[in-house]
Amino acid sequence: MINKNSPLPIYYQLAELIKGKIVNGDIQAGDLIPSERQFSEQFDISRMTVRQAINNLVNEGYLYRHKGKGTYVTSKKLEHKFVGELTSFTEDMKQEGYEPSSQWIHFEKIEASKEVANYLKVEPNEPVYEMKRVRLADQVPIAIETVYMSAQLIPNLTQQQMEQQSLYQYIEKQYGVNIVDGVQTIESTIASEQEVIFLKVPEGAPILRMQQQTFLEGKTPLEFVISSYRADRYKFTIEIRRTF
Repeated sequence: MINKNSPLPIYYQLAELIKGKIVNGDIQAGDLIPSERQFSEQFDISRMTVRQAINNLVNEGYLYRHKGKGTYVTSKKLEHKFVGELTSFTEDMKQEGYEPSSQWIHFEKIEASKEVANYLKVEPNEPVYEMKRVRLADQVPIAIETVYMSAQLIPNLTQQQMEQQSLYQYIEKQYGVNIVDGVQTIESTIASEQEVIFLKVPEGAPILRMQQQTFLEGKTPLEFVISSYRADRYKFTIEIRRTF
C-alpha cells in the first residue's frame, strides 16, 4: 500500500491511505485510529513520517487529537445548502475585473481512486485526468485547484488545450455538450504544507476548501474538483431569499 520507490512522499501516501479509509467508510466518525508506533511498524516507516501524515489530516479536518487518548476521526460537519450560479474561475475573475492565469503543477492520466470514481460515476482504476494548478488573479496566487475528469468521457485532452482557454468553454465548444449544474461543499481548514508553498501563505493560515461535482445534461458527471482558496484573499457571497 506504500510504494517507497514512488516520487510521491511517503507521508503523503500514508495520509491519502488513511483519508481513503475515512471517505470509503472503512473507519467511521469517532473511531480511534492506530498509534504512530503501530503505523510505523505496519509500513516499516519512521514515526516522524507517520506524524507528518497525521498532522496534515488534522489540519485538513479529517482527524482530531484527544490529549492522552489518541487521534480520532472527525465527525461530519453541519451542512448549509445554497443555490448559486455555476461559473468557472476564469469567468469569475474576469467579471470582477482581474486578469486570471494559472501555474501548472501537473497534468497526467491516472487510475481513478475509489473516491474519484464514486464522484465521476466510473469504475475504480478507470483512466481519469488529474489536473493540478495554482490559480492566480493579477499574478497573485488565490487557489490550488485539482480537477478530475473521465478520460473516456472527454478523450484526447491535453494541457496545451487547457492553457489556451477556459476549461468549461473548451469542453462546451469542442465536444458540443452543455454544462448545466453542480454541487459545492465549502469548509474551513488550515493550510497544508503544499498550500503554504504554492499559495505563499504562512504556516497555520486559514484556508477555504471547496469540493465541487459538475454535471452535464442528464446528470452525467463531468468533473470532480478540490480547490483550496486563500481565506485572506477570497470570499464567497451567497444570495438568499425567503420562499413562501
